[in-house]
Amino acid sequence: SVLALNGKIRKVGEKILASNGKKADFVSALQSCEEVGGTLAAPKNEEENKAVMDFVKQYNQYAYLGIRKGETSGQVKYLNGMPLSFSNWHQHEPNGKGKEKCVEMYTDGTWNDKKCNMYRLTICEF
Repeated sequence: SVLALNGKIRKVGEKILASNGKKADFVSALQSCEEVGGTLAAPKNEEENKAVMDFVKQYNQYAYLGIRKGETSGQVKYLNGMPLSFSNWHQHEPNGKGKEKCVEMYTDGTWNDKKCNMYRLTICEF
C-alpha cells in the first residue's frame, strides 16, 4: 500500500516527513515506510521534533519513532545503529527496564519507551 499523501507531508530541514494517518505496530509501521523508500521518523533536533509532533497532534495519536533500545545494552539508538544526537524524554522516562524496546511520541512532543506491539501512528521520513 503506497503512502497516500494527500496533503499529509511536511518538509523540515533536509527531511520530508509524511504520514498516512494509519496506526500499526512498530514492525508494520517501519515496513510501510521502507516500502516507499523511507524509514520511521526520528527527530534529530528540536525543529524536527516539532514537525513530528505536528502530525501527532493533527491525528491526536501517539506515534512510534525510528529509535530503538539495543537488545543487550539497552542503549537507545537510531535504527541505523547511531547513538542519539537529540532526545526529548517525558519526565521519568525511559523507564521500561529493558521490556520496552520502542519509543513513542506523546501529543506534547515528549518521548516514552513503549512495547513494540502497540498500535501507533505511522510517520515516515525521507
